Amino acid sequence: MKYVFFLLIPGMLFIYTCKQEAETDPSNPFLSAWKTPFETPPFDQIKNEHFLPAFTEGFNQQNNVIIAILSNGEEATFDNTILPLDKSGDLLSKVKNVFFNLESANTDDEKQAIAREIAPMLSAHNDDITMNEELFNRINAVYEKRNSSGLDHSQVRVVEKYYEMFVRNGANLSPEDKNKLREMNEELTGLSVKFGQNLLAETNDSFRMVIENKDDLASLTDNAITGAAEAAREAGLDGKWLFTLHKPSWIPFLQFSDKRDLREKIYRGWFMRGNNNNEYDNKYILKRIAELRALRAALLGYKDHATYQIE
Repeated sequence: MKYVFFLLIPGMLFIYTCKQEAETDPSNPFLSAWKTPFETPPFDQIKNEHFLPAFTEGFNQQNNVIIAILSNGEEATFDNTILPLDKSGDLLSKVKNVFFNLESANTDDEKQAIAREIAPMLSAHNDDITMNEELFNRINAVYEKRNSSGLDHSQVRVVEKYYEMFVRNGANLSPEDKNKLREMNEELTGLSVKFGQNLLAETNDSFRMVIENKDDLASLTDNAITGAAEAAREAGLDGKWLFTLHKPSWIPFLQFSDKRDLREKIYRGWFMRGNNNNEYDNKYILKRIAELRALRAALLGYKDHATYQIE
């Protein structure tokens, strides 16, 4: 069964057409065939301890494909260079799609620790591919002959996309500038993870609006009132109503409450996340991300980050 994954990394787009094949280690769900309906992830079997070994095996498998491409002594062609590169990374794509969706939608401390550990590894792995001079030389050779080697329109476009992707990610830079770009990418990746985790912590922990006067709930829906009462009970605040920065809590309050001062209070709690001068403050992170994006754009020959992104 084949399916398509789109992997977005700052400044990069990988499109993988993946075919899931049986692996040899049945103890790790990622390393064996998924026999679920439509080969959907078996979430009931996937544990946090499965992710890092699966990521490691995914790196190894894709690296082996790259080694095979570079070991081919024949002239670079679409079939012996672009096609195997395009088909590489099946396992890595599978693990990434499951992990980062779970880390976003159903996270815990262990998943967040894995994200912090795996982010620089993913950045380095992608840089190892896109800044590989020998690999880019083969891609460039196919690119130079793309209109005279019998490729159809779709194949020509794939070749152009890979060429552009490698150039946009530093393939033409000097060794010194490649090292600078690697350092920027690693720092940007780490900062992005930290930003998201700070934002989550602020959403979960930085704000609570406890209402004790039932009259302050008069214009709210029954569902909103019931949800606030349940949240208060779970927090040990029986007989009160608790509103938080989780969307099912604050959005109905803003939508229906006729208490302007309380609407302002919860709205300020929402938009001040990451700006409370505490351990989860994101101001420095935002400033540093902007600086690094500008430096990266300049290193790659662009006027600014916006121009780089719009292209």
